[in-house]
Amino acid sequence: MVTDACRNVRRKVVPSLVMMAIVYATTDSTDYSTAAHAEETARSARISFRIRDEQGAALACRVHLRDAKGKSPQTKKYPFWYDHFVCNGTATIEIPPGEYRYLLERGPEYRRVGGHLTLAAGEQRQIVRTLTRAIQLREFGWYSADLHIHRPPEQIKLLMRSSDLDIGQVITWWNKTNRLGADRVVDPVWVPFDKHRYYSITAGEDERNGGALMYYGMPQSIDITTAESESPSPLDFVRIAKQQTPDVWIDIEKPFWWDVPIWLASEQVHSIGLANNHMCWGRMFEDEAWGKPRDDQRLPAPLGNGHWTQEIYYHILNSGIRIPPSAGSASGVLPSPVGYNRVYVFVAQPFEPDAWWNGLGAGRCFVTNGPLLNCRANGQLPGSELSSDEATMNVELDIDLTTQDYVPAVEVVCNGKIIHTVPLERAERQTIQTHFECPSTGWFLVRAITDHPDTFRFASTGPFYVQHPDQPRYISRASAKFFADWVAERTARVTAALDDGELRDQVLVHHGRAREFWQNKLTAATAD
Repeated sequence: MVTDACRNVRRKVVPSLVMMAIVYATTDSTDYSTAAHAEETARSARISFRIRDEQGAALACRVHLRDAKGKSPQTKKYPFWYDHFVCNGTATIEIPPGEYRYLLERGPEYRRVGGHLTLAAGEQRQIVRTLTRAIQLREFGWYSADLHIHRPPEQIKLLMRSSDLDIGQVITWWNKTNRLGADRVVDPVWVPFDKHRYYSITAGEDERNGGALMYYGMPQSIDITTAESESPSPLDFVRIAKQQTPDVWIDIEKPFWWDVPIWLASEQVHSIGLANNHMCWGRMFEDEAWGKPRDDQRLPAPLGNGHWTQEIYYHILNSGIRIPPSAGSASGVLPSPVGYNRVYVFVAQPFEPDAWWNGLGAGRCFVTNGPLLNCRANGQLPGSELSSDEATMNVELDIDLTTQDYVPAVEVVCNGKIIHTVPLERAERQTIQTHFECPSTGWFLVRAITDHPDTFRFASTGPFYVQHPDQPRYISRASAKFFADWVAERTARVTAALDDGELRDQVLVHHGRAREFWQNKLTAATAD
Protein backbone atom coordinates (compact mmCIF):
# COMPACT_ATOMS: atom_id res chain seq x y z
CA MET A 1 0.00 0.00 0.00
CA VAL A 2 1.19 3.51 -0.81
CA THR A 3 -0.09 6.46 1.17
CA ASP A 4 -1.91 9.41 -0.35
CA ALA A 5 1.12 11.51 0.51
CA CYS A 6 3.31 9.20 -1.55
CA ARG A 7 0.88 9.33 -4.44
CA ASN A 8 0.96 13.11 -4.27
CA VAL A 9 4.74 13.09 -4.31
CA ARG A 10 4.72 10.76 -7.29
CA ARG A 11 2.41 13.07 -9.20
CA LYS A 12 4.70 15.98 -8.45
CA VAL A 13 7.97 14.22 -9.16
CA VAL A 14 8.09 11.73 -11.98
CA PRO A 15 5.50 13.27 -14.31
CA SER A 16 7.12 16.66 -13.74
CA LEU A 17 9.96 15.74 -16.09
CA VAL A 18 7.44 14.85 -18.75
CA MET A 19 5.81 18.24 -18.20
CA MET A 20 9.24 19.86 -18.48
CA ALA A 21 9.65 18.22 -21.88
CA ILE A 22 6.27 19.57 -22.99
CA VAL A 23 7.12 23.05 -21.75
CA TYR A 24 10.53 23.02 -23.46
CA ALA A 25 9.03 21.84 -26.72
CA THR A 26 6.30 24.49 -26.77
CA THR A 27 7.09 27.51 -24.62
CA ASP A 28 10.51 28.56 -25.91
CA SER A 29 9.91 27.71 -29.54
CA THR A 30 7.27 28.53 -32.09
CA ASP A 31 5.82 26.05 -34.57
CA TYR A 32 5.37 28.20 -37.63
CA SER A 33 4.28 25.26 -39.78
CA THR A 34 0.84 24.69 -38.17
CA ALA A 35 -2.48 25.79 -39.59
CA ALA A 36 -2.68 28.48 -36.91
CA HIS A 37 0.23 30.18 -38.65
CA ALA A 38 -0.99 29.74 -42.21
CA GLU A 39 -0.95 33.46 -42.84
CA GLU A 40 2.61 33.82 -41.56
CA THR A 41 3.68 30.87 -43.72
CA ALA A 42 2.21 32.50 -46.80
CA ARG A 43 4.31 35.58 -46.12
CA SER A 44 7.36 33.65 -44.97
CA ALA A 45 11.00 34.03 -45.82
CA ARG A 46 13.30 31.16 -46.64
CA ILE A 47 16.74 30.49 -45.21
CA SER A 48 19.14 27.82 -46.41
CA PHE A 49 22.18 26.61 -44.51
CA ARG A 50 25.16 25.03 -46.23
CA ILE A 51 27.70 23.89 -43.65
CA ARG A 52 31.00 22.48 -44.82
CA ASP A 53 34.18 21.07 -43.34
CA GLU A 54 37.66 22.32 -44.15
CA GLN A 55 37.78 20.16 -47.29
CA GLY A 56 34.45 21.51 -48.53
CA ALA A 57 32.37 18.41 -47.77
CA ALA A 58 28.92 18.67 -46.17
CA LEU A 59 29.22 18.48 -42.38
CA ALA A 60 26.47 17.39 -40.00
CA CYS A 61 25.95 19.95 -37.27
CA ARG A 62 23.50 21.63 -34.93
CA VAL A 63 21.71 24.88 -35.81
CA HIS A 64 20.49 27.22 -33.07
CA LEU A 65 18.20 29.88 -34.54
CA ARG A 66 16.36 32.56 -32.54
CA ASP A 67 14.20 35.49 -33.53
CA ALA A 68 14.27 38.96 -31.97
CA LYS A 69 12.11 37.72 -29.07
CA GLY A 70 14.45 34.83 -28.36
CA LYS A 71 12.08 32.19 -29.75
CA SER A 72 13.25 29.36 -31.99
CA PRO A 73 11.16 28.52 -35.06
CA GLN A 74 10.42 24.81 -35.17
CA THR A 75 10.84 22.70 -38.24
CA LYS A 76 9.36 19.31 -38.96
CA LYS A 77 11.82 18.64 -41.77
CA TYR A 78 14.77 18.10 -39.41
CA PRO A 79 15.13 16.65 -35.91
CA PHE A 80 14.21 19.56 -33.64
CA TRP A 81 14.48 19.96 -29.89
CA TYR A 82 13.90 23.00 -27.67
CA ASP A 83 15.94 25.68 -29.49
CA HIS A 84 17.85 23.84 -32.22
CA PHE A 85 17.67 21.37 -35.05
CA VAL A 86 20.28 19.12 -36.60
CA CYS A 87 21.03 18.48 -40.25
CA ASN A 88 23.55 16.65 -42.40
CA GLY A 89 25.11 19.92 -43.55
CA THR A 90 22.29 21.17 -45.76
CA ALA A 91 18.98 22.56 -44.53
CA THR A 92 16.27 24.84 -45.88
CA ILE A 93 13.41 26.12 -43.72
CA GLU A 94 10.64 28.68 -44.06
CA ILE A 95 10.31 31.22 -41.26
CA PRO A 96 8.45 34.50 -40.72
CA PRO A 97 10.30 37.63 -41.80
CA GLY A 98 12.28 39.41 -39.13
CA GLU A 99 15.58 39.55 -37.32
CA TYR A 100 17.40 36.34 -36.42
CA ARG A 101 20.58 35.16 -34.79
CA TYR A 102 22.07 31.78 -35.54
CA LEU A 103 24.79 29.65 -34.01
CA LEU A 104 26.29 26.56 -35.63
CA GLU A 105 27.94 23.94 -33.42
CA ARG A 106 29.33 20.42 -33.76
CA GLY A 107 30.48 19.59 -30.25
CA PRO A 108 33.41 21.00 -28.28
CA GLU A 109 36.12 19.86 -30.70
CA TYR A 110 34.84 22.25 -33.39
CA ARG A 111 34.84 26.03 -33.35
CA ARG A 112 31.32 27.41 -33.14
CA VAL A 113 30.23 29.93 -35.79
CA GLY A 114 27.43 32.46 -35.51
CA GLY A 115 25.85 35.44 -37.18
CA HIS A 116 22.70 37.51 -37.52
CA LEU A 117 20.47 38.51 -40.40
CA THR A 118 17.23 40.29 -41.23
CA LEU A 119 14.79 38.68 -43.66
CA ALA A 120 11.98 40.40 -45.54
CA ALA A 121 8.75 38.66 -46.56
CA GLY A 122 9.39 36.44 -49.57
CA GLU A 123 13.16 36.81 -49.30
CA GLN A 124 15.45 33.83 -49.76
CA ARG A 125 18.84 33.79 -48.08
CA GLN A 126 21.64 31.25 -48.15
CA ILE A 127 24.15 30.93 -45.32
CA VAL A 128 27.36 29.15 -46.30
CA ARG A 129 29.76 28.55 -43.42
CA THR A 130 32.72 26.34 -42.65
CA LEU A 131 33.20 24.65 -39.29
CA THR A 132 36.83 24.02 -38.43
CA ARG A 133 38.35 21.73 -35.87
CA ALA A 134 40.01 23.12 -32.78
CA ILE A 135 41.35 19.66 -31.89
CA GLN A 136 40.87 16.01 -32.83
CA LEU A 137 40.88 14.09 -29.56
CA ARG A 138 40.54 10.69 -31.22
CA GLU A 139 44.09 11.21 -32.45
CA PHE A 140 45.14 11.26 -28.78
CA GLY A 141 43.09 8.17 -27.88
CA TRP A 142 40.08 9.95 -26.33
CA TYR A 143 36.52 8.91 -27.26
CA SER A 144 33.37 10.68 -26.09
CA ALA A 145 29.95 9.51 -24.88
CA ASP A 146 26.64 10.97 -23.79
CA LEU A 147 25.13 8.38 -21.45
CA HIS A 148 21.67 9.92 -21.15
CA ILE A 149 19.68 10.45 -24.35
CA HIS A 150 15.88 10.54 -24.65
CA ARG A 151 15.63 11.13 -28.39
CA PRO A 152 13.98 8.84 -30.99
CA PRO A 153 16.28 5.92 -31.88
CA GLU A 154 15.72 6.49 -35.60
CA GLN A 155 17.36 9.94 -35.24
CA ILE A 156 20.37 8.87 -33.19
CA LYS A 157 22.90 8.55 -36.02
CA LEU A 158 22.35 12.11 -37.23
CA LEU A 159 22.19 13.42 -33.66
CA MET A 160 25.54 11.83 -32.82
CA ARG A 161 27.17 13.00 -36.05
CA SER A 162 25.96 16.54 -35.47
CA SER A 163 27.77 16.61 -32.10
CA ASP A 164 30.74 14.45 -33.20
CA LEU A 165 29.93 11.89 -30.50
CA ASP A 166 31.45 8.40 -30.40
CA ILE A 167 29.05 6.58 -28.04
CA GLY A 168 25.37 7.26 -27.46
CA GLN A 169 23.06 5.64 -24.92
CA VAL A 170 19.38 5.96 -25.82
CA ILE A 171 17.00 5.50 -22.88
CA THR A 172 14.07 3.38 -24.09
CA TRP A 173 12.67 2.14 -20.78
CA TRP A 174 11.99 4.58 -18.00
CA ASN A 175 9.55 4.23 -15.09
CA LYS A 176 6.08 3.56 -16.55
CA THR A 177 7.32 3.71 -20.15
CA ASN A 178 8.96 0.86 -22.06
CA ARG A 179 9.48 1.69 -25.72
CA LEU A 180 11.99 -1.13 -26.10
CA GLY A 181 9.36 -3.76 -25.36
CA ALA A 182 9.21 -5.97 -22.31
CA ASP A 183 10.13 -9.18 -24.14
CA ARG A 184 12.43 -7.82 -26.82
CA VAL A 185 16.03 -9.04 -26.75
CA VAL A 186 18.49 -6.85 -28.65
CA ASP A 187 21.58 -8.62 -29.96
CA PRO A 188 24.06 -7.12 -30.45
CA VAL A 189 23.55 -4.41 -27.85
CA TRP A 190 25.82 -1.99 -29.75
CA VAL A 191 25.23 -0.77 -33.30
CA PRO A 192 28.36 0.49 -35.12
CA PHE A 193 28.42 3.18 -37.81
CA ASP A 194 30.87 5.69 -39.31
CA LYS A 195 33.83 3.44 -38.32
CA HIS A 196 34.18 5.00 -34.86
CA ARG A 197 30.64 5.49 -33.56
CA TYR A 198 28.37 3.15 -31.60
CA TYR A 199 24.91 3.53 -30.15
CA SER A 200 22.66 1.38 -28.00
CA ILE A 201 18.89 1.56 -27.64
CA THR A 202 18.65 -0.69 -24.58
CA ALA A 203 19.52 1.72 -21.75
CA GLY A 204 17.07 2.17 -18.89
CA GLU A 205 16.37 4.60 -16.06
CA ASP A 206 14.71 4.01 -12.69
CA GLU A 207 13.84 7.52 -11.49
CA ARG A 208 11.79 7.96 -8.35
CA ASN A 209 11.82 9.88 -5.07
CA GLY A 210 15.27 8.61 -4.15
CA GLY A 211 16.72 9.74 -7.47
CA ALA A 212 17.71 8.01 -10.70
CA LEU A 213 19.81 4.94 -11.48
CA MET A 214 20.83 4.28 -15.08
CA TYR A 215 21.22 0.79 -16.59
CA TYR A 216 23.64 0.17 -19.47
CA GLY A 217 24.73 -2.85 -21.49
CA MET A 218 21.60 -4.96 -21.03
CA PRO A 219 20.15 -6.76 -24.07
CA GLN A 220 16.69 -6.72 -22.48
CA SER A 221 14.80 -4.39 -20.16
CA ILE A 222 13.62 -5.28 -16.68
CA ASP A 223 10.09 -4.53 -15.53
CA ILE A 224 10.06 -1.42 -13.34
CA THR A 225 6.60 -0.27 -14.44
CA THR A 226 4.91 -1.36 -11.20
CA ALA A 227 7.25 0.61 -8.94
CA GLU A 228 5.81 3.27 -6.65
CA SER A 229 7.59 6.41 -5.52
CA GLU A 230 9.32 4.79 -2.51
CA SER A 231 8.91 1.06 -3.04
CA PRO A 232 10.36 -1.30 -3.87
CA SER A 233 13.89 -0.12 -3.19
CA PRO A 234 15.84 0.72 -6.37
CA LEU A 235 18.42 -1.79 -5.15
CA ASP A 236 15.87 -4.57 -5.59
CA PHE A 237 15.80 -3.76 -9.31
CA VAL A 238 19.60 -3.66 -9.35
CA ARG A 239 19.58 -7.22 -8.02
CA ILE A 240 17.15 -8.32 -10.75
CA ALA A 241 19.22 -6.60 -13.44
CA LYS A 242 22.40 -8.32 -12.27
CA GLN A 243 20.66 -11.68 -12.32
CA GLN A 244 19.68 -11.07 -15.94
CA THR A 245 22.93 -9.40 -17.06
CA PRO A 246 25.79 -9.96 -14.57
CA ASP A 247 28.00 -7.29 -16.14
CA VAL A 248 25.29 -4.60 -16.31
CA TRP A 249 26.71 -1.12 -15.71
CA ILE A 250 24.87 0.88 -13.02
CA ASP A 251 25.31 4.65 -13.05
CA ILE A 252 24.15 7.13 -10.40
CA GLU A 253 22.66 9.88 -12.50
CA LYS A 254 23.41 12.77 -10.08
CA PRO A 255 25.37 13.01 -6.81
CA PHE A 256 22.69 14.90 -4.87
CA TRP A 257 19.86 12.36 -5.20
CA TRP A 258 18.53 11.30 -1.81
CA ASP A 259 19.44 7.62 -2.13
CA VAL A 260 23.07 8.21 -3.14
CA PRO A 261 24.63 7.13 0.20
CA ILE A 262 22.46 3.99 0.20
CA TRP A 263 23.50 3.16 -3.37
CA LEU A 264 27.17 3.78 -2.62
CA ALA A 265 26.99 1.53 0.43
CA SER A 266 25.59 -1.30 -1.71
CA GLU A 267 28.86 -1.36 -3.69
CA GLN A 268 26.80 -2.21 -6.79
CA VAL A 269 27.27 1.06 -8.72
CA HIS A 270 30.00 1.84 -11.23
CA SER A 271 29.97 5.59 -12.00
CA ILE A 272 28.30 8.84 -11.00
CA GLY A 273 27.10 11.80 -13.09
CA LEU A 274 29.40 14.73 -12.39
CA ALA A 275 28.47 16.49 -15.66
CA ASN A 276 24.72 15.97 -15.46
CA ASN A 277 21.54 17.36 -16.93
CA HIS A 278 21.04 20.06 -14.30
CA MET A 279 23.80 21.78 -16.28
CA CYS A 280 22.16 22.81 -19.54
CA TRP A 281 23.50 24.39 -22.71
CA GLY A 282 22.24 27.88 -21.90
CA ARG A 283 21.05 27.76 -18.29
CA MET A 284 21.11 25.90 -14.98
CA PHE A 285 18.41 24.18 -13.03
CA GLU A 286 19.05 26.23 -9.95
CA ASP A 287 17.77 23.89 -7.24
CA GLU A 288 18.16 20.17 -6.55
CA ALA A 289 14.62 19.25 -7.68
CA TRP A 290 13.63 16.45 -5.28
CA GLY A 291 17.24 15.75 -4.27
CA LYS A 292 19.14 16.75 -1.13
CA PRO A 293 19.09 20.56 -1.09
CA ARG A 294 22.23 22.62 -0.72
CA ASP A 295 22.72 25.70 1.43
CA ASP A 296 21.84 28.26 -1.22
CA GLN A 297 23.22 31.10 0.89
CA ARG A 298 26.66 29.53 0.76
CA LEU A 299 26.23 28.25 -2.82
CA PRO A 300 23.91 30.76 -4.51
CA ALA A 301 22.17 30.41 -7.86
CA PRO A 302 22.67 30.15 -10.71
CA LEU A 303 25.91 28.16 -10.36
CA GLY A 304 25.47 26.81 -6.83
CA ASN A 305 24.08 23.46 -7.93
CA GLY A 306 27.20 22.83 -10.01
CA HIS A 307 29.46 23.48 -7.03
CA TRP A 308 27.23 21.34 -4.79
CA THR A 309 27.49 18.48 -7.28
CA GLN A 310 31.27 18.68 -7.13
CA GLU A 311 31.38 18.96 -3.34
CA ILE A 312 29.36 15.78 -2.93
CA TYR A 313 31.61 13.92 -5.38
CA TYR A 314 34.63 15.05 -3.38
CA HIS A 315 33.01 13.74 -0.18
CA ILE A 316 32.59 10.38 -1.93
CA LEU A 317 36.27 10.28 -2.87
CA ASN A 318 37.21 11.44 0.63
CA SER A 319 35.36 8.40 1.98
CA GLY A 320 37.81 6.08 0.25
CA ILE A 321 35.37 5.15 -2.51
CA ARG A 322 36.97 5.03 -5.93
CA ILE A 323 34.29 5.71 -8.51
CA PRO A 324 34.74 7.48 -11.88
CA PRO A 325 32.67 10.46 -13.00
CA SER A 326 30.20 10.12 -15.87
CA ALA A 327 28.12 12.51 -17.96
CA GLY A 328 24.73 12.79 -19.62
CA SER A 329 22.49 15.49 -21.09
CA ALA A 330 18.95 14.00 -21.01
CA SER A 331 18.26 15.60 -24.39
CA GLY A 332 14.65 14.92 -25.28
CA VAL A 333 13.45 15.59 -21.73
CA LEU A 334 15.64 18.49 -20.66
CA PRO A 335 16.73 21.29 -23.00
CA SER A 336 20.35 20.46 -23.86
CA PRO A 337 21.39 19.00 -27.20
CA VAL A 338 22.75 15.48 -27.50
CA GLY A 339 26.40 15.42 -26.47
CA TYR A 340 26.41 18.64 -24.45
CA ASN A 341 27.43 16.82 -21.26
CA ARG A 342 29.91 14.13 -22.23
CA VAL A 343 32.57 11.87 -20.79
CA TYR A 344 35.79 11.20 -22.69
CA VAL A 345 37.59 7.91 -22.08
CA PHE A 346 41.12 7.05 -23.12
CA VAL A 347 41.28 3.84 -25.16
CA ALA A 348 44.77 2.60 -26.00
CA GLN A 349 43.65 -0.46 -27.93
CA PRO A 350 41.40 -0.41 -31.01
CA PHE A 351 38.26 1.46 -30.08
CA GLU A 352 35.11 -0.55 -29.42
CA PRO A 353 32.48 -0.40 -26.65
CA ASP A 354 33.97 -3.00 -24.30
CA ALA A 355 37.35 -1.25 -24.38
CA TRP A 356 35.63 2.09 -23.74
CA TRP A 357 33.69 0.80 -20.72
CA ASN A 358 36.82 -0.87 -19.34
CA GLY A 359 38.58 2.48 -19.62
CA LEU A 360 35.76 4.26 -17.81
CA GLY A 361 35.82 1.62 -15.08
CA ALA A 362 39.55 2.23 -14.67
CA GLY A 363 38.88 5.98 -14.35
CA ARG A 364 40.84 6.94 -17.49
CA CYS A 365 38.44 9.76 -18.22
CA PHE A 366 37.44 13.37 -18.04
CA VAL A 367 33.95 14.88 -18.12
CA THR A 368 33.00 18.13 -19.78
CA ASN A 369 30.30 20.37 -21.17
CA GLY A 370 32.80 22.73 -22.77
CA PRO A 371 36.55 22.72 -22.08
CA LEU A 372 38.65 19.77 -23.24
CA LEU A 373 41.13 18.68 -20.57
CA ASN A 374 43.77 16.21 -21.72
CA CYS A 375 45.90 15.72 -18.62
CA ARG A 376 48.62 13.49 -17.23
CA ALA A 377 50.21 13.44 -13.79
CA ASN A 378 53.76 12.10 -13.57
CA GLY A 379 53.13 10.73 -17.05
CA GLN A 380 50.05 8.77 -15.93
CA LEU A 381 46.41 9.03 -16.96
CA PRO A 382 43.51 9.78 -14.60
CA GLY A 383 42.52 6.70 -12.64
CA SER A 384 46.14 5.78 -12.02
CA GLU A 385 47.49 5.14 -8.54
CA LEU A 386 50.69 7.04 -7.79
CA SER A 387 52.87 5.74 -4.99
CA SER A 388 55.29 7.48 -2.67
CA ASP A 389 56.97 6.31 0.54
CA GLU A 390 57.57 9.92 1.59
CA ALA A 391 55.19 12.11 3.59
CA THR A 392 54.38 14.12 0.47
CA MET A 393 54.58 13.52 -3.26
CA ASN A 394 55.81 15.88 -5.95
CA VAL A 395 53.49 15.77 -8.95
CA GLU A 396 54.34 17.01 -12.44
CA LEU A 397 51.25 17.93 -14.44
CA ASP A 398 51.10 18.07 -18.24
CA ILE A 399 47.86 19.69 -19.38
CA ASP A 400 46.54 20.28 -22.89
CA LEU A 401 43.48 22.54 -22.57
CA THR A 402 41.23 23.51 -25.47
CA THR A 403 38.28 25.80 -24.79
CA GLN A 404 35.98 28.21 -26.59
CA ASP A 405 34.92 29.83 -23.32
CA TYR A 406 37.31 31.67 -21.07
CA VAL A 407 38.77 29.57 -18.25
CA PRO A 408 40.34 31.91 -15.69
CA ALA A 409 42.42 29.16 -14.07
CA VAL A 410 43.10 25.45 -13.91
CA GLU A 411 42.71 24.12 -10.37
CA VAL A 412 44.03 21.04 -8.60
CA VAL A 413 41.64 19.66 -5.98
CA CYS A 414 43.28 17.30 -3.48
CA ASN A 415 41.34 15.48 -0.76
CA GLY A 416 38.48 17.92 -1.28
CA LYS A 417 40.46 21.18 -1.20
CA ILE A 418 41.98 23.39 -3.90
CA ILE A 419 45.73 23.13 -3.36
CA HIS A 420 47.13 24.50 -6.62
CA THR A 421 45.92 27.11 -9.11
CA VAL A 422 47.36 28.04 -12.50
CA PRO A 423 46.01 31.34 -13.93
CA LEU A 424 45.39 31.17 -17.67
CA GLU A 425 45.41 33.50 -20.63
CA ARG A 426 42.52 34.05 -23.00
CA ALA A 427 43.51 31.50 -25.62
CA GLU A 428 41.73 28.69 -27.41
CA ARG A 429 44.43 26.12 -26.74
CA GLN A 430 47.09 26.13 -24.06
CA THR A 431 49.65 23.58 -23.00
CA ILE A 432 50.55 23.86 -19.34
CA GLN A 433 53.34 22.26 -17.38
CA THR A 434 53.18 22.76 -13.65
CA HIS A 435 53.98 20.94 -10.45
CA PHE A 436 52.72 20.76 -6.89
CA GLU A 437 53.12 18.76 -3.71
CA CYS A 438 50.32 16.72 -2.21
CA PRO A 439 49.95 14.29 0.71
CA SER A 440 51.20 10.79 -0.05
CA THR A 441 47.77 9.28 0.62
CA GLY A 442 44.48 10.38 -0.92
CA TRP A 443 43.44 11.65 -4.32
CA PHE A 444 43.53 14.68 -6.58
CA LEU A 445 41.93 15.80 -9.82
CA VAL A 446 42.28 18.69 -12.23
CA ARG A 447 39.37 20.91 -13.17
CA ALA A 448 38.71 23.91 -15.42
CA ILE A 449 35.62 26.04 -14.75
CA THR A 450 34.68 28.68 -17.32
CA ASP A 451 33.42 32.17 -16.53
CA HIS A 452 30.03 31.50 -18.16
CA PRO A 453 27.55 33.50 -16.03
CA ASP A 454 24.43 31.41 -16.63
CA THR A 455 25.47 27.77 -16.55
CA PHE A 456 28.12 25.64 -14.86
CA ARG A 457 30.38 25.01 -17.85
CA PHE A 458 33.46 23.07 -16.84
CA ALA A 459 35.72 20.08 -17.30
CA SER A 460 37.12 17.73 -14.69
CA THR A 461 39.49 14.83 -14.94
CA GLY A 462 38.70 11.64 -13.17
CA PRO A 463 40.64 11.35 -9.91
CA PHE A 464 44.27 10.32 -9.65
CA TYR A 465 44.93 8.28 -6.52
CA VAL A 466 47.95 8.63 -4.25
CA GLN A 467 48.83 5.79 -1.90
CA HIS A 468 51.68 5.43 0.57
CA PRO A 469 52.68 1.73 0.61
CA ASP A 470 52.63 1.54 4.41
CA GLN A 471 49.45 3.52 5.09
CA PRO A 472 45.75 2.66 4.82
CA ARG A 473 43.53 4.30 2.23
CA TYR A 474 42.60 7.91 2.97
CA ILE A 475 39.19 8.26 4.66
CA SER A 476 37.95 11.59 5.99
CA ARG A 477 35.94 11.46 9.20
CA ALA A 478 33.98 14.56 8.18
CA SER A 479 33.01 13.04 4.83
CA ALA A 480 31.98 9.72 6.38
CA LYS A 481 29.84 11.62 8.89
CA PHE A 482 28.38 13.70 6.06
CA PHE A 483 26.96 10.53 4.51
CA ALA A 484 26.05 8.87 7.82
CA ASP A 485 23.91 11.91 8.67
CA TRP A 486 22.47 11.87 5.16
CA VAL A 487 21.37 8.23 5.57
CA ALA A 488 19.64 9.09 8.85
CA GLU A 489 17.80 11.96 7.21
CA ARG A 490 16.76 9.84 4.25
CA THR A 491 15.60 7.01 6.51
CA ALA A 492 13.34 9.40 8.41
CA ARG A 493 11.80 10.61 5.14
CA VAL A 494 11.09 7.08 3.91
CA THR A 495 9.69 6.04 7.30
CA ALA A 496 7.27 8.95 7.21
CA ALA A 497 6.26 8.27 3.61
CA LEU A 498 5.49 4.54 3.87
CA ASP A 499 2.55 3.52 6.08
CA ASP A 500 2.63 -0.12 5.04
CA GLY A 501 4.92 -1.74 7.61
CA GLU A 502 5.94 -4.66 5.40
CA LEU A 503 6.86 -2.43 2.46
CA ARG A 504 8.66 -0.03 4.78
CA ASP A 505 10.74 -2.81 6.32
CA GLN A 506 11.68 -4.15 2.88
CA VAL A 507 12.97 -0.75 1.82
CA LEU A 508 14.67 0.12 5.10
CA VAL A 509 16.73 -3.06 5.18
CA HIS A 510 18.99 -1.34 2.62
CA HIS A 511 19.14 1.74 4.83
CA GLY A 512 20.25 -0.41 7.74
CA ARG A 513 23.09 -1.83 5.68
CA ALA A 514 24.04 1.68 4.59
CA ARG A 515 24.03 2.87 8.19
CA GLU A 516 26.47 0.09 9.09
CA PHE A 517 28.62 0.82 6.03
CA TRP A 518 29.06 4.48 6.90
CA GLN A 519 29.61 3.72 10.57
CA ASN A 520 32.44 1.42 9.52
CA LYS A 521 33.85 4.26 7.43
CA LEU A 522 33.76 6.51 10.48
CA THR A 523 35.58 3.88 12.52
CA ALA A 524 38.23 3.44 9.82
CA ALA A 525 38.76 7.18 9.26
CA THR A 526 42.39 8.23 8.90
CA ALA A 527 41.93 12.00 8.74
CA ASP A 528 39.63 14.72 9.97
